[in-house]
Amino acid sequence: MNFWLDMLESYRIAWSAIVANKARGALTTLGIIIGIVAVTTTLTAFNGMQSSFRQAAGAIGADVIYVSRMPWITMNDFFSFRNRPNINLAEAQALEDAFKGRAIVSPTMDTRRDLRFRSATMEAVTILGTTEKMPVITNRMPSVGRFLMEFDVRYKKNAAILGYEVAEDLFGSVSPLNKEINIGAHRFRVAGVMEEQGGNTLGGPNFDRQVFIPISTFVKTFGGRRFTDVDIAVKTPQAGDLEALEYEVIGEMRKIRKLKPAEADNFSINKLDSLLGAFNSIVGVVLGIGLLVTSISLFVGGIGVMNIMFVSVTERTREIGIRKAIGATRRSILMQFLFESATICLMGGIIGIAIAALIAAAINASGMMPASISPGIMVASIVTSIVVGVVAGLTPAFKGARLDPIDALRYE
Repeated sequence: MNFWLDMLESYRIAWSAIVANKARGALTTLGIIIGIVAVTTTLTAFNGMQSSFRQAAGAIGADVIYVSRMPWITMNDFFSFRNRPNINLAEAQALEDAFKGRAIVSPTMDTRRDLRFRSATMEAVTILGTTEKMPVITNRMPSVGRFLMEFDVRYKKNAAILGYEVAEDLFGSVSPLNKEINIGAHRFRVAGVMEEQGGNTLGGPNFDRQVFIPISTFVKTFGGRRFTDVDIAVKTPQAGDLEALEYEVIGEMRKIRKLKPAEADNFSINKLDSLLGAFNSIVGVVLGIGLLVTSISLFVGGIGVMNIMFVSVTERTREIGIRKAIGATRRSILMQFLFESATICLMGGIIGIAIAALIAAAINASGMMPASISPGIMVASIVTSIVVGVVAGLTPAFKGARLDPIDALRYE
């Protein structure tokens, strides 16, 4: 019981000291505010990047295997892949025949071209030649109009499905359906507009800045079969063992390319897992460096609190002597100053979280990335503030608790 009474009394004295020195307390809190804002904003940005990446990666598909000439992630071994032969449409057709009735196979080609609708233009937009199977592969559907149909692919129709950003930039509030646009020097009729996917992350593809056309039209319009590289997406109709499907795809591709058992694969198998691994590695390093840099400001703020607490102990030496003379224990003196430093840092932490929340709201409103302070980050920031306060006040508190009451009473 006495322990809790000591704590309550120590907190009252600590709060009275903070109220009596408002200006000094506010200036001391400023260092903690800056540190907490920096750390909290860094963690919030990290969460926002993760959310943005997961949203964008949803268009790739976690249950889809992509067969490409090059791996998506290359480190120091780029030159070992550059001389691989392109994957052509005949090989894509052979792979589709091999998996007929067992998996969905959809080839894709891409290039970049300028777009024009009347006076509105867009430069270097990604043009994807694909098939009617793409919505099944990626789970992306048009929000307006329709996607490509088998009829468009078979008869090489000049139909175009616009990404959300393309439709906004070229047409604004005007409906793009059945309007004609220029892709390079060729005219296409708009058949639909895709759902909004969100912007790119860490330099990745912007799925809203794409235009889809029939792959047969793509070959006819932009290049011959021999010189255009093809990416092949393979997806099982039902959720199954992706690893087993990967081995089967590798085996079929080796047959199609007539590779001998001793020969290495001259194609790459790409999955969402490889992107997630690379993303986590890169962002983990960035987060570590960011927290290290921002923690310096919090450390400096803690040093400021420690200095002020030394000043507070010195100014109240006679008060400490009087309290000890009437029976105050070392523990109550120690708690008094620890409560004072912890309260200063706690107030700084709360104000810092409020400022960081405003910054996160501004980032979210700007559309850069989804950003909001999670309850976990709030709790971590509050706990960090209290810990910094306790650590910063520990040495001054011990100094005050160990003062001799007689010497303290004589202090001028």
